[in-house]
Amino acid sequence: MTKDYRETDKAHVWHPLFQHQRLEETSLAVFESAHGTTLVDSDGREYLDAYSALWNVNVGYGRQEIADAVYAQIQQLPYYPHLQINVPATVLAEQLAACLPGDLNHVYFCNSGSEANETAIKMARQYGRQTYPGENRYKIISRYRGYHGFTYGALSATGQARRRKAFEPLVPGFLHAHPPYCHRCPIGLNYPSCGTECADEIERMIHWEGPETVIAVIAEPIIGGGGVIIPPDEYLPRLRQICDDYGLLLILDEVITGFGRTGKMFACEHWDVQPDLITLAKGLTSGYIPLGACVASGEVFNAFLGASDDDKEFAQVCTYGGHPVACAAGIANLKILQEERLWENAEKVGAYLLSKLETLSDLPIVGDVRGKGLMLAVELIEADGGHLATAKTNQIVARLREEGIIVGKIGHAIEEPENIIFIAPPLILNEAEADRIFETLRQVLVQQEF
Repeated sequence: MTKDYRETDKAHVWHPLFQHQRLEETSLAVFESAHGTTLVDSDGREYLDAYSALWNVNVGYGRQEIADAVYAQIQQLPYYPHLQINVPATVLAEQLAACLPGDLNHVYFCNSGSEANETAIKMARQYGRQTYPGENRYKIISRYRGYHGFTYGALSATGQARRRKAFEPLVPGFLHAHPPYCHRCPIGLNYPSCGTECADEIERMIHWEGPETVIAVIAEPIIGGGGVIIPPDEYLPRLRQICDDYGLLLILDEVITGFGRTGKMFACEHWDVQPDLITLAKGLTSGYIPLGACVASGEVFNAFLGASDDDKEFAQVCTYGGHPVACAAGIANLKILQEERLWENAEKVGAYLLSKLETLSDLPIVGDVRGKGLMLAVELIEADGGHLATAKTNQIVARLREEGIIVGKIGHAIEEPENIIFIAPPLILNEAEADRIFETLRQVLVQQEF
């Protein structure tokens, strides 16, 4: 039966980020069930999912509460467009407003993180035209190594060349600054003597472009797919200050970091920074059903108010945005997160696992270990300190899977070897499972010979 599925899949399915010619020499796994932190393939073999599928199964697999909520909602109201009110979307919006920082209290629902960021970009540009009618504020500054999505606007904000170049030219008006990557500073400085020069660079970019042409800065609080890059503590407050000084919107992309991943409900809480727009997805439903959201402050929302003939309303509709079944899943998911206070477990078990992983620094193949909560990375190096070759990192990831541990890896990001392993398990991870991840990784790294 498994072979039949593989042959059918090979004939008809186009998988993302995958060279299908490789199927002549390798096979993809067929996963059939899951529970807790465990995936089960079609041969009955179990794996500890140390990557939460794709950073997103925050509450773990097999949550009956979410399944029951989805089933009940499908029976009651399976769908109606969000041009009118449906109760699950209204309730979830209220609950999100209650747990988000500050006055982020106006929720626009969509289907994914890419759509959430696309929405934020469009909101920012329309906000700029309506708030500064005598200016042409449309440019948006993001960072290299950052990832914001696959749609054209979100991809244009993305600072990962390998994801962009096949589809260029992209949307005009996007600028990129250096990331706050202290381990391998792209401008050759050292923290803290640098004084967060990477943030000051953004202020200079605003001057060079002309403040009257720039409307927003978009940033992941912690860069995820670009390497789990954690900024210095001064960095995000400095971005907030720069945006305030020049009348710009600060958009924080919390698609990965939101809903407990970093040890806080939202990563911006680590630095006590409130954005003007925040984008959410992944942990919003823990991946059970697609759902994304862009949440605006009262000030941003009010800029879209006016008479019917002013044409100031947000000019976008999403067929499945605010889908009642997806929002029912979101309500059940949020209840689990809050009742079990899973961000606290992420902080506790994440710190425990990080302390274990940091001992890997005694291995010559390990160049850096970093993380916050259950968002962790191990950066691998060659003997000369350079990036470990992609093929070698792939071998390590494959070996871990053979040992029953699934991890992530930087991929299709920038023009350098893919040498960073991602560890981002469900937030229900316990210390025994953390030990298993660490011990298996250490064993594989020690035994690996190149």
